[in-house]
Amino acid sequence: MKIGLIDYGRGNLRSVEKALGKSAGISVERVTKADEFENMDCLVLPGVGAFGDAMMNLRKQELVEPTLAWLKADRPFLGICLGYQLLFESSSESPGVEGLGFFPGDVIRFPSTVGKVPHMGWNEVKVTNRSDSLLKGLSKHPYFYHVHTYYPSDVPEGWLACSTEYGGITFPSGVGLGNVHGFQFHPEKSQADGLQLLHAFVGHVNAIESV
Repeated sequence: MKIGLIDYGRGNLRSVEKALGKSAGISVERVTKADEFENMDCLVLPGVGAFGDAMMNLRKQELVEPTLAWLKADRPFLGICLGYQLLFESSSESPGVEGLGFFPGDVIRFPSTVGKVPHMGWNEVKVTNRSDSLLKGLSKHPYFYHVHTYYPSDVPEGWLACSTEYGGITFPSGVGLGNVHGFQFHPEKSQADGLQLLHAFVGHVNAIESV
């Protein structure tokens, strides 16, 4: 099995590579061009930084359309942090910039009423869909590491995988639609539960490939 880590110049790729390698026991390949997608069994889109800069780089490398084609074909995909936010239509961080738009809705900024922004550190994640193959093996009250100022305002109920509460606001911290998943938190920085989630993602891909 080949895991493709989309390298568009915005993301903590090394930590994701190490965590995936540790959880899966296999190598992870960075992909920077569309024709490299063809050799992959799954794609992971990480991200740290600004929404607009990330979309600019994806367009510059001509990765927007092939990524959308991959998503629409329901091929295994995992978006992490900014890579999760990019799956939506837009972000108030970068007005006028279109996201990938695979999921409907906008990414918005935490209001000042929540207190300290960005939301940074460990926080409990409430799993709303225990039947999701990536979330089945998590502990009863899993904690994941979050670092973000923006979050998706809403997702359709049937796609919501998990949520997190911060400063009185409960936001969708994970989505799952078919073989496409995205999470606001960083599983690669979240110790046991994070490694379990990544291991489950790899197991999910293996199950698909073996059919």
